[in-house]
Amino acid sequence: MTRHLSVEWPDPAPFRDRGGAPIRLLAISDQFNPALGDERSRRAIGPVDLIVGCGDLDCDDLAFLADGFNAPIVYVHGNHDAGPRWDASKAYCPEAIRSGGEHREAGLAIAGLSWPGRRGPGAHRSEGGAWRQALRLAAGRMGRSRPLIVISHVPPLGAGDMPSAAGYHRGFRGYAWLMGRLRPPLWLHGHTPLAATTEWHIQRGSTTLVNVTGAVVIEIWAPGSMRLR
Repeated sequence: MTRHLSVEWPDPAPFRDRGGAPIRLLAISDQFNPALGDERSRRAIGPVDLIVGCGDLDCDDLAFLADGFNAPIVYVHGNHDAGPRWDASKAYCPEAIRSGGEHREAGLAIAGLSWPGRRGPGAHRSEGGAWRQALRLAAGRMGRSRPLIVISHVPPLGAGDMPSAAGYHRGFRGYAWLMGRLRPPLWLHGHTPLAATTEWHIQRGSTTLVNVTGAVVIEIWAPGSMRLR
């Protein structure tokens, strides 16, 4: 099942030429939703402005969805995103968004945080790598007030993760610091199994965090427009 969520954006700028229509994202990670392979299901979802991948999906799946929805795609790497299949798919799969950098798509500023450590067989966590990503992004955002979407594979520590897990599914402390520093309106992540959580989207201050494992359609509305619906 494809979940749906509506979020109000604090900046009117991306909506000036949209005639009141929201910006529609299809956010995916970890497990390919079989319904998305059916053309009828894709038609039912309707047009999307951007596909967002939060890691651990094959490049074949990412490329298939970009073609099926005729939409641009941005994504980050997960801990499993390595090996012969990834190497073979580089010719037709776009590059992942640079970790700690900022990208602009569908009128929105988007920053990506890929798995900070070795990927593939023998993958390991890197708390230091997560801190370096966070500090790089925070430094790059100095002097910028434009609202930001953060996409990561792993969530911040204590926000959508499994803090009692033995390492692998615990969030990163550096990401939690970054969330408090930047206060992004929207943070999308994967990695946390849905069966291990009671809520797939939570609020932390002014940030809505969404576990997009599987697939979530996110409609981003201009400020004030959700109250008029």
